[in-house]
Amino acid sequence: MNQQPGYLAELANFACSAQLKDLSARALERTRWVIADCLPVSAIGMQQPEMQAFVTKHLAAGGGGLAWVLGTRRRASPLNAALLNGTAGTWLELDEGNLYAKGHPGIQVVPAAIAFAQQAGSPGSEVVMAVALGYEISSRISRASKIKLSVHPHGTWGVLGAAIAAGRLKKFTPAQMVALINVASTMGMATSRQTLLDGATVRNIFTGHAGIMGLMASRLVECGFTGEVDSPASIYGKVLGDEFDPARVTEGLGSEWMVAEGYFKLHPTGRYVHSAIDALENLLAAVPGGRLDPASIERIEVRTYKLAAMLAELRVTSSFGARFSVPFALASIIHHGGSGLVPFEQAAVDNAAIQALAARVDLQEDLKYTARYPQEQVCDLKVVLANGKAFEGRCLVMKGEPANPHTNAELEAKFMQLGAPIWGDDVALELLAGVMRLEQVEDFGVFADPFNL
Repeated sequence: MNQQPGYLAELANFACSAQLKDLSARALERTRWVIADCLPVSAIGMQQPEMQAFVTKHLAAGGGGLAWVLGTRRRASPLNAALLNGTAGTWLELDEGNLYAKGHPGIQVVPAAIAFAQQAGSPGSEVVMAVALGYEISSRISRASKIKLSVHPHGTWGVLGAAIAAGRLKKFTPAQMVALINVASTMGMATSRQTLLDGATVRNIFTGHAGIMGLMASRLVECGFTGEVDSPASIYGKVLGDEFDPARVTEGLGSEWMVAEGYFKLHPTGRYVHSAIDALENLLAAVPGGRLDPASIERIEVRTYKLAAMLAELRVTSSFGARFSVPFALASIIHHGGSGLVPFEQAAVDNAAIQALAARVDLQEDLKYTARYPQEQVCDLKVVLANGKAFEGRCLVMKGEPANPHTNAELEAKFMQLGAPIWGDDVALELLAGVMRLEQVEDFGVFADPFNL
């Protein structure tokens, strides 16, 4: 029988033994914000007609439970709540992410962690640690692997993150945690990045899958199920990926926190689109009045790194697909005079003037910029008018990255913009304040119970 690799034991011991005091001040603050950010993002996504239909059908059989189904004022079992909240959380593309993890750890970990903690009455300090550790270890696994570009990152290593969060809340031993890592690693999906380019909303179930399967993996280990000797190496190095470096997983473990390297979004689009949006905002700052007449634009030239250049669809047909097209984003924001939810709604997609402007966007990869990614996310933008005049803009590091962070005031404004219309101003403010001091909460179930979210 093959011998268990040492890096798994190191991860498991860390997941079981790390304490709140081990988090850096920045990691603690960012963990609070990751939890807070997921709540209204899921609630607003739950207002989509497909999600409302999903909630109705999925909960029709009942079963009960104490966990929030955010944005519905209903409760469910932890597994069902993790599935529904995780799925809703990616619908409008406003969820947190991490370029070094190559995906979105928060929305795959938080729904499972808070659902279990709400049912179990876990201490708030353990909720914080469960989220930080699930985020940390799953992100490290992803960072250490060369996952195929055709694989969508949701619903793969995110299962591992949700599982570790559950194992921490269940007080797993190191031996159980090793088993959990091996079981959870093989419970991801065969996800396709093409769903983004096709505007296929089945992609949103990937994050819901991560939550429900992470909780299920912890249940399986409790029941004695076992995994491979080294499942991460098999799955992320051979099945979903082509390479896996175990040494990279544990490098800086305990001193370098991945959650401190994440980003938050203010635009409802795929992350790589933000490079072009930031370049456009930089360009518009030099335009008199800050606006361009779409009819006066002859063409828009975009030069950027590979992952952004891939989002080149010129003729989107759905609101969801619009969130993954650089040409559409630029055209719609110029047409509307700014970003926000409205420029990506179906009415904007159906607007012939916006589609015509999107067709005049020339989007190309610059290999020099690809080589500088992910440390920099360079995008050059040039708008050429019919009269020959041109304006130029640039993004070097996207807004929201640790090197170019949003302010707390901006994050609070986002929380209120999304949450207040659903919950009311007073409830939204109280909820945000509570999450910002979550480690002081003795019982997360008692804390959560008065909130009819």
